[in-house]
Amino acid sequence: MFGLFKKKSPKEILEVKHKKILEEAFKLSKSNRRASDEKYAEADAILKQIEQL
Repeated sequence: MFGLFKKKSPKEILEVKHKKILEEAFKLSKSNRRASDEKYAEADAILKQIEQL
């Protein structure tokens, strides 16, 4: 309850975004391979940003 209004750090925000994009890429891999590859590339770029932090 005390962490209810706690702001997330930039690293936590990027981790959530990374996870969401990976889930989208997985769903797209079943129907559209090119779009899936683009999402994986986007997730990789976010992962590099996380590593820099």
